[in-house]
Amino acid sequence: MSSPISPRFAETPRRAVLLLPLAALPARAQEESFTAAERALLAGRVPVDGGITLDIPTLSENGNSVDLSVRVDSPWTLRDHVTAIHVLSERNPVPRVASFHLSHRAGRAEIATRIRLATTQQVTVLAETSTGQVHRAAREVIVILGACVEGG
Repeated sequence: MSSPISPRFAETPRRAVLLLPLAALPARAQEESFTAAERALLAGRVPVDGGITLDIPTLSENGNSVDLSVRVDSPWTLRDHVTAIHVLSERNPVPRVASFHLSHRAGRAEIATRIRLATTQQVTVLAETSTGQVHRAAREVIVILGACVEGG
């Protein structure tokens, strides 16, 4: 009876087989800065201040779980509605904290979540509309015990 494993594969060390998925991964991308992340999301558009209600505590005792809610004023028609809400953090290791994509069927542009913050920093929210306009709001958050730190 023949073996279902090819003879060439049978001679491969077990460690080499276990490392195969890691070899298939792309090289780790260079970390993106806050400015680069914001610039990429804006794509040359000039953000409009206002139109966003950003509810986040100005003082957070623990950066591991910070409540955040965002509401964007929008006429919410088929032609003019919010298509995406992006949350960015100025001093986290990865500045793009979250992106929420909405369709005209959502009914309203409102999200609520919890985020992690590494240290005291500004949290920025960008809201894209179907007309191409981008709204922007930001709030400084003081963090007592930070999250996202190495070796912790």
